[in-house]
Amino acid sequence: MVVAPPAIVTTQEEYEAYYIIKSILRDTLDSKRVVIRDQQSYCGILLDDNNRKPICRLYFNGTQKQIALLDNEQKKEVRVSLKVLDDIYSFADRLKTTVALYK
Repeated sequence: MVVAPPAIVTTQEEYEAYYIIKSILRDTLDSKRVVIRDQQSYCGILLDDNNRKPICRLYFNGTQKQIALLDNEQKKEVRVSLKVLDDIYSFADRLKTTVALYK
């Protein structure tokens, strides 16, 4: 019997981005509430492991790494390219604003 490789593989970079996001939000809420849930096309970062409370999405499967932030007024995602993972820190205010919407 041949076993196919798993369709979803969470990469080290996705975990690193997740840890950056948790560290950004640690002053806002208990970091245990920030959960990573990988999908085939993106990696979701959720509040309370609830897909109705997305914090952001990571699109790291292509050649260019992107973070999708929520447009807080229209609830649509806005993708932004990342040169390095540390670029995520520049979106700290937007991530905190998104989490505040769920409180």
